[in-house]
This record gives sequence, structure tokens and C-alpha cells, in this order.
Amino acid sequence: MLGMGATNSPPAPVRLASLDAFRGLTMLYMASEIWRLSAIARSFPENAFWQFIAFNTDHVQWTGGSAWDLIQPAFTFMVGVALPWSVANRRARGQGLRNLWLHALWRSVALVALGVFLRSTSRPTTYFTFEDVLSQIGLGYLFLFLLAWQSKRVQIVAVTLILIGYWAAFALYPAPGPGFDFASVGVRAEWPHHLQGFASHWDKNSNFAAAFDQWFLNLFPREKPFVYNGGGYLTLSFVPSLATMIFGLLAGGLLKSEKSTRDKLRWLIGAGLAGIVIGWLFGVTGICPVVKRIWTPSWTLLSAGWVCLLLAAFYWVIDIRGKVSWSYGLRAVGMNSIAMYCMAHLWDRFLSQSFKIHFGWNIFSRLAPPWSNFVALFLAWCVMWWICVWMDRKRLYIRI
Repeated sequence: MLGMGATNSPPAPVRLASLDAFRGLTMLYMASEIWRLSAIARSFPENAFWQFIAFNTDHVQWTGGSAWDLIQPAFTFMVGVALPWSVANRRARGQGLRNLWLHALWRSVALVALGVFLRSTSRPTTYFTFEDVLSQIGLGYLFLFLLAWQSKRVQIVAVTLILIGYWAAFALYPAPGPGFDFASVGVRAEWPHHLQGFASHWDKNSNFAAAFDQWFLNLFPREKPFVYNGGGYLTLSFVPSLATMIFGLLAGGLLKSEKSTRDKLRWLIGAGLAGIVIGWLFGVTGICPVVKRIWTPSWTLLSAGWVCLLLAAFYWVIDIRGKVSWSYGLRAVGMNSIAMYCMAHLWDRFLSQSFKIHFGWNIFSRLAPPWSNFVALFLAWCVMWWICVWMDRKRLYIRI
């Protein structure tokens, strides 16, 4: 839906500036994938700085996590944070419960469909998989919306049951035995990231949710039968992703409450530290490995903890100390996150190639590798950022 500011329109919605800024930074970080910093880092294999950059601009192979791995949890968490504000703003505009539920249903379907559409670009037919961030949010959104009307106690019980139940589903499913044919599911037998012992229940492409996808995804028309996802990503990850959104919902309820700003900040920091410690302990004790690609319960806790701390930092600077003006460039992107997400997936090559075509290949070829390609990609990223700023100034917002 395209919204435009107009005279005699309903009052502007109440927004949490720190949330918009945090979402904007997350989207700009996500869009920086087009810079191909990992490729640049390969030109400096002995440089510690570039190896640090390379690690934090890519996903880890299996266990653990990098800053890049926090992008999807942050975006997912913020969906939950924003929901109490979104419901309040829509009710202030006179929308009844029926319309709110219809909008929630529309948002759920639209997010799943948009995710499938973006993954299907450059393919000969619709590519039905549901592991990307938009589809994952869409699959869980109606459940989140239902919980938004429940008490905090019910929300806590729900998130606890989700994490325990999802852990049990993996733990009870047979782990791959010594003679398991890993090559048949796209994993080398000598792959250095294989999990051992009890943790092997969460090994790549040989777990409960991978077996589910081998049945579920083949219900859709495909070029060839689905056997495995090369990255190990899973449809059922939307279940623990829903837990991440519920944690965000709890944070949003806290920030919208009548508690003092100091108390809100303490709760965010305390919850963040608790999530990190508990998630880490589950991982190191072998109860549940920390794996972002399949969104294990330990990863859910640990990543939500980090996101809580980051949100607390933005909340302290922007909403408590009142330092708002510096964040406009971030907030402009945060209020048009769907636009930025689509541009980053559809326009990255188009924009970078356009710079090379219209400004001349010679300008970029004069730069030493690997910088010759980076400059065009960086300029493309700047254009996408500028478009979001332009849209905000024109009061143009793409919302689902």
C-alpha cells in the first residue's frame, strides 16, 4: 500500500524514533551486501582488519554467529516491537477489530508472496521456498497478531512452549548415524562443521525440519524435486522466528508502557544480557547448538539478547537523551524498509551497471583491483539510500 501525506488526513501516527533508526541501520547494513566486501578481503589475506570485515559481512558456516547473522533476527524482532504501536495507531484512526484482523491476514499473505517473488527472479518458473526473512515473518505473523491481544503472561508462556517444543522435535528425531550418506543431502562427509554426539540432531540437512522440507516443498510445482537447501535453511525456522517476534512484542509492550524510561532501559539491558548468557550456555553445554541457519532455540535466545542491547542503545541515545537529528538518514530508511529491501534485491546490479555504462568504464578501470568494482557498487548503495530519503521527504511510504 502506498501512503501519501495529505491535508485533512488523520493525525500522523505515533512512532518510536529509536526503532525507526535501528531498523534503518539494519536495512543499510543488509543492503551493503552489494559492496562485496568479502571479495575485497580476499585480496588482503594477512590483514587482520579486512579479515574482521570479511567475517562480519557474511554468515558463519554453521555454529556461532557474526554481526551479519544478526540482520534477520533484528528485522524479525522489530516486527514484534512495532506491533503494539501499529495496532494503537490503526485504532486511533477508527479501525475496528475486524479490519485489524483483515489487515493482519493481508500482511501475512503479502509478505510470504513477496518473499517468493524476490527469490524467483532470474528463474524460469516460480521458486517456492519459504526460508527468507519476509516469508518467515509472514508465516508467523497471524500468530504474533493473536498474541498481541493476550496478556504478557500468555506471551511468555507461548514463547517458552515454542522454544521447548521446537527443541524437542529436533532432539527426538533420529540423528544421522555413522553410515549416513551426507552427499545425498549436499554436505561433504568431511565437512569440518559437522556436529557430534547429541548436537548431531541439529546437523546440516539431516535434521527434523530438513526432512519436513523434503516432503512439504515437493507439494509445489518445481523444476526438479527438492532434496536439500544448499545453505541448510529451513521452512520451519518460522516457528522459532515467531519466538523472536514474540520477544520483540514483549519489548514493544514494555516501551509503550507507563514505566519510567530508566526502568524501560534497565529491563531491555537485563533481558538482553539474560538472553545472551542463557543462549550461550545452552550451546556450550551441548544441550542445543547455536545455529542461525536453522534458528535453533539457543540462537533465538542469544540473538534476541544482542538485538535487545542494540535497541536499548538506540533508545537511550534517541528517546532518552533526545539526540534525534543525527539519525534522520537512518529513520528515512527505517520508515521505508520494504522499499529498501526490494531495491537491494532487484536494483543492485542495474544501478551499478548503469554507473559503469553512463559514466564510462574507463573511469572505474583506472582504479586498481579490487576497488574498480567496489566504487560502482558503493554508488549504487548510495542511490538506494537517497531514494529512501527522497521518498520520506515526499511523504511516500510503501507499507504492507
